[in-house]
Amino acid sequence: MSQPSRISATFEQLSASGQMAFMPFITCGDPDMQTTAAVIRTLAESGVDLIELGFPYSDPIADGPVIQASYTRALDHHLKVRDIFATVGELETDSLPPLVAMVAWAIVFRTGPEKFAAEAARAGFSGLIIPDLPGDEATEAYQLLQSHGLDLIQLVAPTTTDARTTRILNSASGFLYCISVAGTTGVRDELPPELRTQLEHLRSQTDLPLAVGFGISQPAQLDLLRGAAQGAIVGSAIVRMFEQLADGTGNKEQMLAEIGRYAKDMSTAAHTAAERSA
Repeated sequence: MSQPSRISATFEQLSASGQMAFMPFITCGDPDMQTTAAVIRTLAESGVDLIELGFPYSDPIADGPVIQASYTRALDHHLKVRDIFATVGELETDSLPPLVAMVAWAIVFRTGPEKFAAEAARAGFSGLIIPDLPGDEATEAYQLLQSHGLDLIQLVAPTTTDARTTRILNSASGFLYCISVAGTTGVRDELPPELRTQLEHLRSQTDLPLAVGFGISQPAQLDLLRGAAQGAIVGSAIVRMFEQLADGTGNKEQMLAEIGRYAKDMSTAAHTAAERSA
């Protein structure tokens, strides 16, 4: 990509104004793609900076029970990859925050990497996170995505060695997804105190923006990230709200309003947290 990607440009703009990025995660097709489109629009109107869209998969490797359950609900409704691309493609993505696909390599491989990359770019995605991407295929996947104007966002965990981090950084763009804890996704009351040390070490290894995920759910948790991270990612806290629709006790409009309020609060906290650290 000769010009900065939409993801890179977003982080650069936020950094220039002393703000941290907030990126919520939602599962595509839970309970249907029409609702997914409505949630995307609600999140955009609430001031989020990027949106992560999970492609449901029957055997996720790092997702906790809340997200796993949402994947199962979507798959039970026979969601297909083409349904996701079709719905996202109908949105005016140029006016939305950058959309990032969280997708298993098995899905990309089964679709065909070239075909998947082309359709993702055509639909309006800005980048992909592929948590199970084999290391020996990362360079090829990175080059393929770059040729379609897409970022490959790589993940780094607290257990990732320096040698492996170096290899990961050689095929990473957009930002670095920093896993806050060893384990699966899910809401936690506190973030590990050693997280800041981990982020400072990563900053010495790369100029890519650092965005922290796994366990973040409350505005107060962003305090630990001040001055050390450029972004915060929230998944389970929002996905859990869809459980009420699944069991028939929830109201869609009320849920959208609740998601909007939560996203606005988290966005405000992320922006303010960075400002206070400047």
